[in-house]
Amino acid sequence: MNVGKTLFAQIMEYVPWKTFGRIIDRHGGDAGVRTLDCADLFRVMAFSQLTWRESLRDIESCLASNPSKLFHMGLSGIPARSTLSDALNQRDWHIYHALAMRLILRARDLYAKEPTGLELDATVYALDSTTIDLCLSLFDWAPFRSTKAAVKMHTLLDLRGAIPAFIHISDGKMSDVKVLDILPIEAGAFYVMDRGYLDFDRLYKIHQAGAFFVTRAKRGMDARRVYSTLTDRSTGVICDQYIRLNGFYVSQDYPEHLRRIRYKDPVSGKTLVFLTNNTALPALTIAALYKSRWQVELFFKWIKQHLRIKRFIGNSENAVKTQIWCAVSTYVLIAIVKKELQLDASLYSLLQILSVSVFEKTQLSQAFAGSGQFTKQTDFYNQLNLFDF
Repeated sequence: MNVGKTLFAQIMEYVPWKTFGRIIDRHGGDAGVRTLDCADLFRVMAFSQLTWRESLRDIESCLASNPSKLFHMGLSGIPARSTLSDALNQRDWHIYHALAMRLILRARDLYAKEPTGLELDATVYALDSTTIDLCLSLFDWAPFRSTKAAVKMHTLLDLRGAIPAFIHISDGKMSDVKVLDILPIEAGAFYVMDRGYLDFDRLYKIHQAGAFFVTRAKRGMDARRVYSTLTDRSTGVICDQYIRLNGFYVSQDYPEHLRRIRYKDPVSGKTLVFLTNNTALPALTIAALYKSRWQVELFFKWIKQHLRIKRFIGNSENAVKTQIWCAVSTYVLIAIVKKELQLDASLYSLLQILSVSVFEKTQLSQAFAGSGQFTKQTDFYNQLNLFDF
């Protein structure tokens, strides 16, 4: 047994504290701070995510019940509700965004060799957004509808390990397609997205950057067939065509050929029309690429179920974004621990164990030793399995 460090303290050792300190100094995050600096706020927010705390009072009561363990968490005392509230409103959320991106870089490096199941050497990204509903009277800075507010979490998910490579948090009114203007494009990578991102001017910029996109065509798209390739309809591929867009303005937005694939799903019987700028991959691979987009939907469903991002403990824009970025950092941190310790359990099982044992003084490898068997025993037919990798 490890009598020196709690499980929470061992998890926190995977945080790059020196890099985090430089980030804080660069933003002047601790200037004039007397209690609960930026690093301590992250520890408290990570603790609230791991133990599923729902409010400021909940966090304060839980920490107050374990005063002898606070030193091992890196805290000098019990943060009062007012102190924690002030910190959430005043500590710059950009600090925690920078920390999350640093952890994401580390996690993507660890999961770089994870299989995607698509037999492609290139990186495959799935792009989508999810809406988090808020109360308009409390969150008036995030307008969405006439009677409610919301924030959107635009996410680019790396399918190798289900690690978010890019996240942008906006108010609910920002349309999905606008995120393509700020999305970093990686040459040679595949970007899979739904019809909400069909903007030919923006897609052509992806094409010019040397990347590939796979999306669905909208009904009534005005285009003419240039030529077709032979297909085997028994595989579900109805046609594989190269097309040009009609119309004066849209043909200027995308002046080159596009590939259009019409595919009938043998399971649902639905006919889907895909658009891509890749001319080398088989049509069935393009269909499989679009099917893999569902991974980002599972990612959104998973984090909403198992992280505290649907209820917020602050009403300001800074508080909300700080909580979301701390939640993302905690998720990625557990993914790093899982890979570093080569654990077979799912992230769900690891979070379940940590939620009731963060103050236990046991080695991480011992605490998670039986989690693989636990996952198999509770493998219900309707349980999400995105993170059983």
